[in-house]
Formats: sequence, structure tokens, C-alpha cells
Amino acid sequence: MDKYRRMNRELWNELTPIHTRSEFYDVEGFKAGKSTLRAIELEELGDVSGKSLLHLQCHFGLDTLSWARLGARVTGVDFSDRAMAMARSLSNELGIKADFVHSDIYELPKTLSGEFDIVFTSYGVLCWLPELQQWGEVIAHFLKPGGTFYMVEEHPLLNVFVGSVGAKELKVFCSYFHTPEPMKHEPGGSYADSSAKVSHPSHEWTHSLSDVVNALISAGLRIEFIHEFPVCAWQRYPFMEQDEAGWWRLKGDNIPLSFSLKATRV
Repeated sequence: MDKYRRMNRELWNELTPIHTRSEFYDVEGFKAGKSTLRAIELEELGDVSGKSLLHLQCHFGLDTLSWARLGARVTGVDFSDRAMAMARSLSNELGIKADFVHSDIYELPKTLSGEFDIVFTSYGVLCWLPELQQWGEVIAHFLKPGGTFYMVEEHPLLNVFVGSVGAKELKVFCSYFHTPEPMKHEPGGSYADSSAKVSHPSHEWTHSLSDVVNALISAGLRIEFIHEFPVCAWQRYPFMEQDEAGWWRLKGDNIPLSFSLKATRV
């Protein structure tokens, strides 16, 4: 697993400057005051003012800094050193107080101390994790008693279908269920910039919805809710359409494209 995680880290180090220049992330808009948080997490997580918030797999920190703008005391974590350097640069440039920790998520208890009111993670994170049992334990480790874990993420069902440029319909590509060996995707563009030249392949794992829930339950968390939505944060398939709010949808809204989950440390 270490070699796959190392190669994925090299990929994300390559993607970071591509993403910071992309229209998708709109860094200049963020600097001007735009929030990168979406309606789902804003409504469901609620008021974070004065609360300590740990953001796992935060990329280069735009969501983390957006929570800070809403009054949270934030710490962002990512395994990409280039992403953490960019996050710290933005924090300093904009005068937004935030801590950023360069660490593999599984190694975080050795790197970071303390407990948090909220642990947060979102959109496109699970596929980079080889297994979820330890992931759940890390979340529980950093939550205060009574603290909240909240996530919003692509629905695991999406990993089953072909999402290539030429796809014209939903066609089963791989299993919904987890396997120890990752799926290798050859270098291509990025979800943030399809024309970008990327040289590193990705290695991704599938995790079912039950894998997510059971990992958290096993770690001692109490599930408060799971919600499923017919919308996606980006264009996963070429035949998706974007609505007025910026969400991507499939015609008919017949399958879940995203889900959210809230849990509490008992």
C-alpha cells in the first residue's frame, strides 16, 4: 500500500499547481471573498463559529479557509507537501488564521495532538484511502466526546460506471465492492482542467456505503444521519447537465450521485 500512496502523493503534488490556476477552483475569486463551501455542508453542519475544526484531506485548503471565514478555528491536513505549502501561502496572504499539517491521514495521530469539536472531509476523498477501518479510528481519535464528524462525498455507486470522455451512457466498469488492490488510471487530465497535461497515474480504491458506515460504527461513533442526493459537485460523466445552482445532474435524477453523513463520538 505504501508504494501506491507514494505514487498518489506524487500525482497530487503535480495536480496542485494545475488546480490553483484552474477556473474550477477560482483562486482569484476566493481571494476576493468567494466561499468554496456548498449549500449541502453549510446547511447540514450549521454554525461553526468558535468551534475547532479538523479538515482531513483538505487539498490546498480553500474549504478549510472558507470554514475559518465563518469563525471556525481550523486545522487542515493533506499528504501533498505542495498543497500544504500553497494552503499556508494563501492563509498568510489573506490573513486568515489556520494551521496546515503535512501528513498521511493514517500517520496523523503521530503528527498532530489535540481533540476537535468537528472533523470534516468532503468531495472526492475516499477513493484515495486503501482501507477505512483505520480511517474511522483516526476520526474518532481526534474528536472530543460529543464531537461531530461530518462528510459529504461522491456516492460510491459512481465508481461502478465508465466516466471517460467518449461515454454516452451509464455502463458498468468495475465492482461496487472494495478490493485491496487499487484500480490504476493512466495519466490524463484533471477534473478541474481536462486539458491539463498530467504525467502521473492514479491508484484508487472503491468503498461501498456500508464500508463507510461500518468503519465509523466500529470506531465508536454514533451515526446521526445519512442523506443521498441526485447531484454531483463536478461533471463526472460527459452527458451530465449543470443546474442553476452549479450542481451536475443526470437526466431524471434517478440515481444517487452524492451522499452526506453526520456522526457523533459518544
